[in-house]
Amino acid sequence: MTARSVFVFFVSSLSFAVSVPANAELSGEQIYSIFSQANEAFRQANLTADNPAQAKKLYEKAILAYERIINDGEVENAKLYYNLANAYFLKEDIGKAILNYRRAEKLDSADANLRKNLDFARSKRIDKIKPRAEKRVLQTLFFWHYDFSLKTKFVLTCFFFATICGSLTVMVWFGRAASSTVTAIIAALLMICVLSSVILEAGYRASSVGGVITADEVVARQGDGQNYPASFKAPLHAGTEYDLLERRPGWYHIRLFDDSDGWIPDHSADSI
Repeated sequence: MTARSVFVFFVSSLSFAVSVPANAELSGEQIYSIFSQANEAFRQANLTADNPAQAKKLYEKAILAYERIINDGEVENAKLYYNLANAYFLKEDIGKAILNYRRAEKLDSADANLRKNLDFARSKRIDKIKPRAEKRVLQTLFFWHYDFSLKTKFVLTCFFFATICGSLTVMVWFGRAASSTVTAIIAALLMICVLSSVILEAGYRASSVGGVITADEVVARQGDGQNYPASFKAPLHAGTEYDLLERRPGWYHIRLFDDSDGWIPDHSADSI
């Protein structure tokens, strides 16, 4: 089975339920109709894999329909962004595929299939930018902060808090015992670790803006103008992710995962 076939295998059918804003240009009935058309175009594209040109047209038709729901229907739904990302990936547009997987992840970070598909799409991009050694060490030592979703960490915090309460209750009713004391201390330490991670991640999400390069390639420069020298020896390519440091007219100041930075034209990328 090819990698492409494995990827298609993970594409799930959507159970699509949305509440339509009062000021949306599309009614709920129109959204459902467009969504059905998009899914049918997507299904037909998967069935015509032996005809790449026809499959590409059908993926483009599905993409236009999904984006119309998002833009005109004012619907933001993790599953909708997920299907849109799948269509972009199978159309071989890595930049917009990763962009929309990240948008879906922002709304539902606990979806295992989403994370698998995002990792698979990342493996196909040209730029292989690795975090600095110090950050890789931190990612290993504090794996729960980097690997667990915000929802998972919140659930763990609640679980450890309940464990503490249970241990204290046992100590009140039956007296202090070594087992209940140790359990309460361990649960308290774990709760502090996970709760700290929740607070840090929530603060980071509230204050930072991430983005993805969507142009095939772009030269990052040392300032906000074409006359500045290039920041890197080679251009950046579609799918490269970054944190946005600053906006200026026509330009984004970005920081990559290895902490290097540069300026790119704003039309070459999009925010998550």
